[in-house]
Amino acid sequence: MEITGAIFDMDGTLLDSMHIWENVGADILRALDITPRDDLREQLRPLSLMQAAEYLIAEYGVQCTVAQIVEIVNGNLEYQYREVVLPKPGATELLEKLRAKGIPMCVATATARHLALAALTRTGLLPYFKGVFTCAEVGKGKDSPAIFLRALDCLGTEKKTTLVFEDALFAIETAKKAGFPVVAIYDASAAAQQEEIRALSDLYARDYECMADMLLLGEETARSSKEI
Repeated sequence: MEITGAIFDMDGTLLDSMHIWENVGADILRALDITPRDDLREQLRPLSLMQAAEYLIAEYGVQCTVAQIVEIVNGNLEYQYREVVLPKPGATELLEKLRAKGIPMCVATATARHLALAALTRTGLLPYFKGVFTCAEVGKGKDSPAIFLRALDCLGTEKKTTLVFEDALFAIETAKKAGFPVVAIYDASAAAQQEEIRALSDLYARDYECMADMLLLGEETARSSKEI
């Protein structure tokens, strides 16, 4: 597989951090004595933080502004990103191998910039990336390809050889529809969607242990197996 550039999602892809997002919306609602519906997690999954705040206001009548909800969530998440979350096993090694090959890389994340930069800096991942792009700054969630296209502009590489690394089905669908090849990495938060993710992605990995070797071998070898 030819690779000239790489765009990495952060949560659930580079960082083992999706668990801290799983109950954010429900926790806010319960703190306001509002009972969340069973579908809340799936409804919030494809949304940026600002979009999620707008959803809680529109669907649950939360009596807070978008800015207030964002501030509450960011306050709860701050400690986790600054002190706790770690890279997924093997992620750093993959980035090192890609950098050694001269492949430029960007991050495209739905997480707020200050939290993303805090986590990427503390874990030592930030120097690998030419740019970090957030959904809030782009103005659209990953139900739109805008953030991937912004990262592509930064890289200056061809779309057909710029890999998007993702763990979430909705983001993989968006990147594929936009014409990017996608490498899917397993995350427990999307366990129920793994069959669809595997079918849609160009390469699928349960972990990073053998992904680096697979991606950086000759094209014929890489084509011999879709799943790693």
